[in-house]
Amino acid sequence: MDAYEEGTEVGPGTDTTPGPDAGPGSEAAAGPTSESPPTSGLTALTTPYQIAAALVMALIAVFGAVHLGMVFLHVAPSNTASQQYGEAVDGWIYPEFEQNWKLFAPNPLQQNIAVHARAEVRTKDGEMRETGWIDLSAQDGAAIDGNLLPSHTQQNELRRAWDFYNGSHNSENASTGLRGDLSERYLRRIAVLRFEREDLGGTVERIQLRSSTTGVQPPKWSSEKIDSKPSYRVLPWWTLTSRDREVSAR
Repeated sequence: MDAYEEGTEVGPGTDTTPGPDAGPGSEAAAGPTSESPPTSGLTALTTPYQIAAALVMALIAVFGAVHLGMVFLHVAPSNTASQQYGEAVDGWIYPEFEQNWKLFAPNPLQQNIAVHARAEVRTKDGEMRETGWIDLSAQDGAAIDGNLLPSHTQQNELRRAWDFYNGSHNSENASTGLRGDLSERYLRRIAVLRFEREDLGGTVERIQLRSSTTGVQPPKWSSEKIDSKPSYRVLPWWTLTSRDREVSAR
């Protein structure tokens, strides 16, 4: 009994460090002696790459903030900021980021607007002949009807071109700003491309466009009365330029 007690007693000077025969579990129990380096995320990159990544993220954040601000000013009702920076906002938005909606006061369309065009054609005999009105909007409608994946051009090109012209001209068809001439050329060349699909029997020399506006009929349960007679806005005749023909020939 005395020998057992003497062999197991731990004195103040006794060495408790594991010996060479200690099992693998003893080292694991002691825990890791140093932290392992990160293997994912930005912290895994070297300092130069961390700086580059931070700059890229900062640029993306700045671009996103500027873009959201520009879109907000574009769709918001007229205010001091949008009036002061209107040109800068338009330069940023058009044409890639154009928005066809407004904040706070949506105004659903209550009219059907169709765009028609006709042309003066020079025949092979040298005579000038005027075509009848061609419903360009009806062509787009026919292309969209039954098409599960209509193109953006079929849905919006002609409609947005007409809105563009209306927004840059007054009721007398006079330009009200710097974008008036651009809207005329854009609308004219769309019509030229459409006429090329038609067999007109000659060369188009001049074209003319008009809009036909008809009120949307109210539902049967409504007592509202709407005039179903269409109203027309007729634009002046436009003579085709050599540039118009070059663009249409592409």
